[in-house]
Amino acid sequence: MTESQQSSGILASSRLVILAILVVIIVPALAFIISAIGKSITAEPGERAQVVWDASNRCVACHQNSTPGIIEQYSRSTMAAANVSCQDCHEVEDGYPGAKAHHGSFVLTVPTTAKCATCHDNEAAQFNQSRHGLPAYVAMWGAEGLSEAHLALYESIPEGSFNPDRMRNALFEIEGPAITRFACAGCHDIGAPAADGSVGQCQSCHLRHEFSLEQARKPETCNHCHIGPDHPQYEIYIESYHGIAYLTGGDDWHWEAEPGTLSVQDFPAPTCATCHISGFGGTGTTHDVGDRLTWYLFAPQSTRRPAWQDNMVRMQSVCSECHTDSFVDAFYVDADALTVEINRRVQLSNDTIAPAREAGLLTDEPFDQPIDFIHFDLWHHWGRTAKFGAWMGGPDYTQWHGAYEILRDQAELEHIVAELLEDAGLSADEASEG
Repeated sequence: MTESQQSSGILASSRLVILAILVVIIVPALAFIISAIGKSITAEPGERAQVVWDASNRCVACHQNSTPGIIEQYSRSTMAAANVSCQDCHEVEDGYPGAKAHHGSFVLTVPTTAKCATCHDNEAAQFNQSRHGLPAYVAMWGAEGLSEAHLALYESIPEGSFNPDRMRNALFEIEGPAITRFACAGCHDIGAPAADGSVGQCQSCHLRHEFSLEQARKPETCNHCHIGPDHPQYEIYIESYHGIAYLTGGDDWHWEAEPGTLSVQDFPAPTCATCHISGFGGTGTTHDVGDRLTWYLFAPQSTRRPAWQDNMVRMQSVCSECHTDSFVDAFYVDADALTVEINRRVQLSNDTIAPAREAGLLTDEPFDQPIDFIHFDLWHHWGRTAKFGAWMGGPDYTQWHGAYEILRDQAELEHIVAELLEDAGLSADEASEG
């Protein structure tokens, strides 16, 4: 081999080595760049692209300095992406009820349901027929001060029948505004009337200013109110198999899926919203949270809701996306039976204290004797919890926070009544005769 041929061979080999090095370096780099571009185009689940605001918008120009958190939140919202401006929700005409003068315009500090209904009319109408509407407010404040239009609306809602005298809640009145401002009102104001006559606070569930589907759909949102000894639905849900599925796999669910189109591919197990609000399977979206319920479980003694059979069909349509018809039917039979049994035990508590009441040994004032609290707890805490626990799959709440507590309070009621009658020198029969 000549010297020239050797040089050519070395040069060719060198080119191959250099080419291989370039491939090793460039190909991963290109892959990284393509991946980065892809990530910038397609946001990760739960992320939202930030909307570039029109800096000439006077609200944005000012609030970027005074409340930058609001601008940051809203810039990531679907409303911002749809070119819904601050003025669209907040600005009103001079003289609009509840409006305040604000830098040359008039605004509602908190937009009312009437403003939301400008775009979300169906949702507002459904909400107005729900327990989240006026019944939530009347259960706390009573009907005093409601307009004739509000009274008519209240009486048209099924839950209105459970407070026919429309009196202010006794505990709310006893505790007083210094406490209830931070207690009862924090939840029951979801149904408060506004100055413009509209009812409710959409922001109780749809937190400002992101208005995120994910946030509204997650059980933690319902946890703000549906927690505690009288209605521990969140705790029951977390204890249930549905809640376990959420806690262990929920990070991969499609929280921002388009409303009305949800399926088991989006939510392999249900959340609060799946069962009570979301369009899922063959059941359409609703903002009436009682639309799929068969009983008034919150009542001292539960009765069937109007058109409960239709409600049951809608709820069972959701259940049947994952469960067999035979399973769902058997579950309803068993849960109905528990509801009837809890009704019986609450009636037993009523019958137990009746002789003392008829003998004049109990006052007419609420919550001024220890027996009042025990009798109230038996149905309001433990009776309701036992029913909620059964219907939502929480055995610990049905048993130890429900049925067991009913048994204990029943025994205490019987003991107190026996002592009251003995001290008055009366037998139960004599007391019943007045």
